[in-house]
Parts: sequence; structure tokens; C-alpha cells
Amino acid sequence: MADGEPSYIDYEAFLDPEFSPASFANTLVVATNNATDTPLDLSTPLSRVLFDLQEIDTHIHALTTKSALPLLTHTRDQTAAAGRILKEAEEQIASVTQGYERLEREVLRKWEAADEARVAAEKSLATVRLARAVARCLSLGRQLESQLAEIGGLDATAPAKDDYRTLERAASTIVSLRRMFSETAVGEEGHGLDRVKVIRTLRSELVIPAENMVKTRAQQAIGRFTMSTIASAGSGSQSQMSYKQARDARARLVSAVNILYLLSPVPKNVTSAATFQPDLLLSTLQGYMQTAISSSLSNLTRALSMLPTLERTLSDLSARCQDIFALEAILSNLRPPSHPLFPPTAPAAAAGTRNGEQPEPQAQATGKNNLLQPLLNALDTSSLPSYFWRSLASYLAARVQEIINRGGVSARTLRSNRDRIKREVKDCVLRGSQLPSSILGTEKRLGVDSGLERSWEREAAVMVSSIANVLDRQA
Repeated sequence: MADGEPSYIDYEAFLDPEFSPASFANTLVVATNNATDTPLDLSTPLSRVLFDLQEIDTHIHALTTKSALPLLTHTRDQTAAAGRILKEAEEQIASVTQGYERLEREVLRKWEAADEARVAAEKSLATVRLARAVARCLSLGRQLESQLAEIGGLDATAPAKDDYRTLERAASTIVSLRRMFSETAVGEEGHGLDRVKVIRTLRSELVIPAENMVKTRAQQAIGRFTMSTIASAGSGSQSQMSYKQARDARARLVSAVNILYLLSPVPKNVTSAATFQPDLLLSTLQGYMQTAISSSLSNLTRALSMLPTLERTLSDLSARCQDIFALEAILSNLRPPSHPLFPPTAPAAAAGTRNGEQPEPQAQATGKNNLLQPLLNALDTSSLPSYFWRSLASYLAARVQEIINRGGVSARTLRSNRDRIKREVKDCVLRGSQLPSSILGTEKRLGVDSGLERSWEREAAVMVSSIANVLDRQA
């Protein structure tokens, strides 16, 4: 026991961590009963347990009564100490509360005012940026209007002026406006322009009609391009095209090509001129080639049905092929123009051009940095004249077969004059596969051959065979 008083209760057994009530009860029952007795007497062990409980309760009561004063004193001291701690804590809490209120007055409210100022500043900045973008668009719009006024404006009744340099500048202005209209994401220069009414009006009433007009004028210039010096009479004599006429025709073509290059749609994933494919320009040039092939096919088919017109038709075919050869020569020496949407990639070459120096032809041929190569890739050919003759020959055989199948005077005349037709067709191909003399001086100075250095026998053989094979089968 705690006070050293003797007790028959085995406290150590009860306080043992391994104490088991079942084992203790079994020990009491076995100690107070004979193991051989059938009826067990449980009253004695129960009395023993109850007596032990009463003894423990009495002992607890005695200890509590004896230690009541120290316990109360200790409790009072602890309560007083807790009260003092609580008072100090309340004072500290009050101090912290006062500090928070002071910080709220000095910081939070000022922060709220500063946040309002920040929001106002952001909105003001967005307004300034939008105003600058609107001002830039309006400035470009006025610039475009003045450029269109130089060439007759958008009025269809006004006489149009062939100032293709101005058209080229107008195309560059249109591309700059198109860039402003397309950059509408957050943080970009044109963000919010689509919500401004004057910009929507500018786009619908000026930019889009101007773009259509400039594009149409450029496409018409390419469609009307000609530099051939072959006389239409078919005698082989050269018609005189003055140097000024040749220079103007070349300048019109170059400006039209540059315009269509600039106006070609630029995909969002294209960021450099090296990977840019000018679809609008390529489709126009392909249309020029297809128009030349289809019209030449129709004229030649008609001439084969009426042989007296064959000489003039073949002369026209040679002239058409010379135009295509001139187109190839000009495109081979024409670099892509500076595009407002792409960063400059060749400052050295640009500096040389500004100084009046022509770039080296060898560098052009090696780097394929010209506007001819994309067209050749699109047509899957190595030469435009070769493509013209081979495409024409591929359609011509069926037309000759139709003439033969119809019979009559045309078929008999065609069969009887097949040797002359072969000879004249071959001469037509060889004559047409030469660079026109009107452009030969300029392009040869830039490194383009006149066509005499090349062999066009294959193209001539293809054209002759497209007619001769049909006639020989019917002979």
C-alpha cells in the first residue's frame, strides 16, 4: 500500500500488466473447492471477491479523505495560475487585434484602393492600345485610299490606270491591314479591333473591295502577258517590240507576281518565307499555263481541220510558247518580295539590291530562291516550255483521231500533207522554244540562256509523234 499499511490484498498481482481476470477467477474457484466435487460452491470465491472490492473501496475513500486538503490546494493553485495565463493571453489577443485593425486601416484599405487603381490602369492601357491599333488601321486605310486614288479608285466607271507599282504598294498596305485584323488574341496588337464599328466598316467597305480589285488587276496582267516577237503572219519575220514596251511588259508582270505573292493567304503555322507557298500566285500562273494549253489545243485542232490556216496557227503557238519561255526567264530571276508578315532573311542580299547591285545568278540557281521553283514543283516539271509542249501533245493525239474518224476532205487533206505537217510542227516547236529577242538582253545579262543552248528535239519529237502516229496508223 502507499502508506506502508499491511494488507492481505495482493496489489502487485492486480497491477501486473499480464493480469488475466479469467485466470484469477479460476485460481479462486480451485482454491476454495475440491476438484472432485461435482457441484461447485461459488459462494465462497464470490464472497472473497466482494470483500476485496469493499476493502479497496474503503482504502480509496480513506486516501481521498486524508488527501482532500492538499488536492484542493493544488487545484486552487492550478486554477489561479490558469487564470493569470488566461488574463495575459487575453491582453496579448487584444494587442494582436488592435494591431490587425491598425494594419487593416493602413494596408488592406490602401491595397484595395491600389487594386482599384491597378484595374483602372489596366483598362486605360487596353484603351490606349486599342486606340493606337484603331489609329494605325485608319492611317493604313487613308494610305490605301490615296494609293487607290492614284490608279482610279474603286469606282468601276473611273478609267483605270496601269500603275502597277502603286498597285504593289497597295497590296503591301492591304497585307498590313490584314495582319492587324487577324491578330485578335489577348496581348496581340489587334485585340479588340473586331468590336470597333469604324474598323468593321473600314474592312467591309474599303479593304475587302480593294483587295479584290488589286487581285483582279494583277491576275489580268498575268493573263495578258506577252513578249513574243514572232509575227502573226507566220512568215518567220520578227515584229519589232521596242525596248520600252518590253521593259513595261516585264515591269507589269513583276509587279503582278509580287502583288499575288503578297496577297496569298499565309497559314498560321508558317513563320518564314522559306516555307511559305504563295497559293494565289501559283494558282494564277497555273491558270495562265492551262489557258495557253487549252486555247492552243483548240486553235491547232481547228487548223488541222482547215490546213490553209495551219501556218498562222503554228506561228501563234510559237508566239505563245515564247511568252511562256519569257515568263520562265523572268520568274527565274525574281526573288520573293519582302513580306510584311515575315522577318527579313537575307539582309546582305537586300543591302546589295538597295545599292543597285544585282544578286549573283549562281547564288540564285543554287539556292532556288526564286519564284519559278514553286511553280515548277506545283506542275511537276523542270521547264515551262517543255510542260507546254508535252501537255499539248498529250491532248492532241485524241483530237487528230477525231478528225480522222470524221473523214471527209479534212481527213484526206491531213493524210496527204502529213510530211509537211510534221516539218512545220517541228519548226514551230523549235522556233517557239527560244527566248524572245525583246527580253533576251535583260534576262541574258542576269544569267538566263536564250533557249538555243538547250536541246528541244525531245519536245519536237513528242509533238510530231502525237500527230504522225495517228496518221501513220490510218495510212
